[in-house]
Amino acid sequence: MNILDGRDGPAGGVSRPARDILSPSQLNTLARDLLEGSFPLIWVEGELSGVSRPGSGHLYFCLKDARAQVRCAMFKPKSSWLKFVPREGMRVLARGRLTLYEARGEYQLVLDHMEEAGEGALRRAFEELRARLTAEGLFEQARKRPLPAHPRRLGVLTSPSGAAVRDVLSVLARRFPLLHVEILPVLVQGANAAAQITTMLRRASASGRYDLLLLTRGGGSLEDLWAFNDEQLVRAIAASAVPVVSAVGHETDFSLADFAADLRAPTPSAAAELLAPSREDLSRRLRALEARVGNLQRQQLRAAMQRADRAALRLQALRPQARLQMLQRRQLDALRRLTAAWKRRIEVDRASLRHADTVLRAAHPQRRLARLRERLAAMAVRPQSAIARRLSSDALHLRGLARSLHAVSPLATVARGYAILQREDGRVVRSVLDVVAGDSVDARLSDGQLRLRVEDAP
Repeated sequence: MNILDGRDGPAGGVSRPARDILSPSQLNTLARDLLEGSFPLIWVEGELSGVSRPGSGHLYFCLKDARAQVRCAMFKPKSSWLKFVPREGMRVLARGRLTLYEARGEYQLVLDHMEEAGEGALRRAFEELRARLTAEGLFEQARKRPLPAHPRRLGVLTSPSGAAVRDVLSVLARRFPLLHVEILPVLVQGANAAAQITTMLRRASASGRYDLLLLTRGGGSLEDLWAFNDEQLVRAIAASAVPVVSAVGHETDFSLADFAADLRAPTPSAAAELLAPSREDLSRRLRALEARVGNLQRQQLRAAMQRADRAALRLQALRPQARLQMLQRRQLDALRRLTAAWKRRIEVDRASLRHADTVLRAAHPQRRLARLRERLAAMAVRPQSAIARRLSSDALHLRGLARSLHAVSPLATVARGYAILQREDGRVVRSVLDVVAGDSVDARLSDGQLRLRVEDAP
């Protein structure tokens, strides 16, 4: 690629280079230096397109609007510090420097910071502030106060021209017309709304005029409700001397004011339902209390009449004539008990005397001598009988012993045809080995003895 000075040479000739010829890489370097030197850090807002995160951890995408797009790169570790996940179509606000990607000859943005734009950024700021205030304990359930059961004066912080205030007043008039309601007009949207609501809330709390404060407005986007996420307003709600009820937006809308308030209602109408007692419920309760008081009075009257009757009976019992009659009855009763006791004692004594007489009669000396003579006569015959019985028993025992000895005696065996052989020295021959040929032995039979000689022996 040649760069010329743009002037024609001699007629019909070719122009000469005004300076040295540059290569594409040199030209890209010059362009990159020009871009980086002319543009410092810049902010760009646009929509993500073609989001890519390869294994290197770098992030590549395009930022585009309705008419153009620009390539962007966010290198690691900057890309790992993002507080959100980049997605196709997400609108972001990015900060970076403009440079040239020389390999393709395209300029691009190299980013060092990126955040969600619009409602996404608001949502992130909401979560960060909520986490910080939660860590401080500002939303703890323990610090929330109970609401008065029957408030007399209610302060409503809201826009006087909004639909929310009409809903609140309509429900309160239907449920409890005796409740005094004061509208404390404030802005509920815009740059000055948070400061105005905070100031009005602090004044109402310090006035001591109200039993309860209601902070309310209708629904809207997160940006519309952003005034109710203001940190100063949240702290003012938590520090209020009067219980605060928050009813901001629809049922699905949540603000930091809801978390700090003593009670969060899903809608303005629901808040009015919660704050004001129903007159029908109060009427039923009054009727029930009236019936209960009537029952208590009747019970107390019956108890008083019973006490009067008992007192009359006691007075009747304390008359002198009645007391004398009572003493006479007690005297007669005591006399009857004494007579019965003496009779029982006399009977016991008589029984004791009869028993003693029987014992004495049994212990008379003549009767005892007669019993002793009878025992002596009985004992005189007892020795002879005992001797006879003993002799008979001993004879039986001896006969038994004789039978036992005879059963084991060798003579009984000899009587059955056997013989007992004895050597000359008197020893019994028990085996053929006890004798030898020529020995003499005695054979004892049942009716005598025989002398025998051994003719042969093994």
